[in-house]
Amino acid sequence: MIAAKTPVSHVVIMILAWGVPVAAEEVSLHGFVQGNYAARITGQELSGPEGGDVFLGEERLQIKLATSSQGSAFFLKTDAFRDAVARITDLDVREAHIDVRAGALDLRLGRQIITWGVGDLLFLNDVFPKDYAAFFSGRPLEYLKIGSDAAKVDVFTDVVSVELVVIPFFQADQLPSSRRFFAFDPFPGVPRVTEEPRAELGNAETALRLSRNLLGFDAAVYASRGFFTTPGMRPDNPASPTQVTLFFPRLATYGASAQGNALGGVMALEAAYYDSVDDRTGRDPAIPNSTVRYLVGYQRQPWSDLTTGIQYYGEYVFDYGPYRDALSPGFPAQDRLRQLLTVRLTQLLRYQTLRLSFFAFYSPTDEDYDLIPEVRYSVTDALWGAIGANLFGGKTETTAFGQLNRNDNVYVVARYEF
Repeated sequence: MIAAKTPVSHVVIMILAWGVPVAAEEVSLHGFVQGNYAARITGQELSGPEGGDVFLGEERLQIKLATSSQGSAFFLKTDAFRDAVARITDLDVREAHIDVRAGALDLRLGRQIITWGVGDLLFLNDVFPKDYAAFFSGRPLEYLKIGSDAAKVDVFTDVVSVELVVIPFFQADQLPSSRRFFAFDPFPGVPRVTEEPRAELGNAETALRLSRNLLGFDAAVYASRGFFTTPGMRPDNPASPTQVTLFFPRLATYGASAQGNALGGVMALEAAYYDSVDDRTGRDPAIPNSTVRYLVGYQRQPWSDLTTGIQYYGEYVFDYGPYRDALSPGFPAQDRLRQLLTVRLTQLLRYQTLRLSFFAFYSPTDEDYDLIPEVRYSVTDALWGAIGANLFGGKTETTAFGQLNRNDNVYVVARYEF
């Protein structure tokens, strides 16, 4: 989870938020209290104060405030939390935005969570930041997405709906930290320095989506200009590095998606071209090559309260020969075509108060996997609890899930909503 870096500004936001309802026609206040804990079950521990078996221990209070008046609205979602592993208490403003509506135009300004595409836990045209550390730790799924400080404009017409997003402040993905997770590191023990894109007009990220219903399918086309949200690693000396720079190369994407009823269920199709602007020849091993990514998904309900879903994902690397030639000796090479399969099963029981779910990632090319079983029970409409696991494995420790092999964990969540 991202801790608040500027607590004073967050307090100011909250003070302003409480002042908004005075002139509002409608006000709602909701939230929850939550405990969330996860423990590694492999018997292995990392050095350092955060590397023990219990690598997630947190209590969280979330407040959601929504106000609206004619033509405008305000929304605030903020978490106060205690991280018992790091022994810190902090504030996280997850969303804080103002909406203004004028006819067919909607403007949203502020911190907001944006989700595009039709994949189930697979993101192609969704280029917005994500928290994979939260996902692999057993936090609720809503914490996978990170808010962006952005301006978003929606225009609705009879022909097409247009959504334009401008993000002036770069936000990287949150990856599993070596303080709490075992993960592959090509430069173990070498000091790091991070260079993020500066907040300049030329670095503002933009994303555009055009959507409409087409032959019974919800269809969309996408384009974006920005940066990779996962950093590249550049050593000062590949043979004997003394420092590694983490940096974020430029990226442009173009894609399309469609989702609708077909074959007795719901079919999803999506594709995207990732243009690696800073290395279109593929000769820089520190920068990802351009790729094309595609997904086919299918979901149906065989009987009452059982939902099943499968997906096939592919990622094809361009300029593969120059990439292999430039790769330093001993470094693992990614496949020209990486393939990934997912399965989701969800069964509701006891008048839908008990939910049994299972999600699996499996890559036949990387030969690795992540299995996520979970049992959730709603005691009342306001109180629920869940227990689940993240089980990783792979043939090698250099692939996406294989590197997490020593991080198998069991997690528990208890939440009271109000």
